[in-house]
Amino acid sequence: MIDPGLAFIFDMDGVIVDSNPVHRLAWTAYNRRFGLEVTDATQHLIFGRRNDDIVRGFFGDGLSPEEVAARGAAKEVMYREMLGERIGEILVPGVRQFLERYRQVPMALASNAERPNIDFLLDRAGLRPYFRVVMDGHDVQKPKPDPEIYLKTAENLKISPRNCIVFEDSYSGVDAAKAAGMRVVGVSTTYEDLPGSTITIDNFLGGHLSRWLSREKAI
Repeated sequence: MIDPGLAFIFDMDGVIVDSNPVHRLAWTAYNRRFGLEVTDATQHLIFGRRNDDIVRGFFGDGLSPEEVAARGAAKEVMYREMLGERIGEILVPGVRQFLERYRQVPMALASNAERPNIDFLLDRAGLRPYFRVVMDGHDVQKPKPDPEIYLKTAENLKISPRNCIVFEDSYSGVDAAKAAGMRVVGVSTTYEDLPGSTITIDNFLGGHLSRWLSREKAI
């Protein structure tokens, strides 16, 4: 059982689908067109950030907004082609069962990802019915780590931020959720250590998360 006054908000990449390795492959292939390499030292530019920030991180601030958008969109086409029919294989273990078990809980998806990627995942994996609210990085002025996307998502759910439990895998996402006054479940698909998380899980299997949720109360 879970307190009926609580709500869940999920990030997407690294939380619902373990797609960050595919994103790195896509950015690597795309950037090589321009003679750039994605290295371990520069991969931090990718995870938990909105595409316009990622493009400027790799290519600098000299691009026009139109070129920034075009480069980000071209990379995402490559990403979706790479992902193809693999979505079912790379869902974070246990996530589908978790969503079904708690389907009575108000749930939302709030991601810095591009809307075509979100639609691709939700429709291909058949997960759209679980989410009452879906927000992408362009639904707000300031992406994560700013708390705007989480505050707006709570508003759309009609739930107080302090009664929202966020599932995140990135430093910027955890920072955004904490700044919004929310509780955070860290999912260690991208980083083993997520400072600021209330608890950390490897995936949605096992009883650790469910036991913790059963003790959480609306305020």
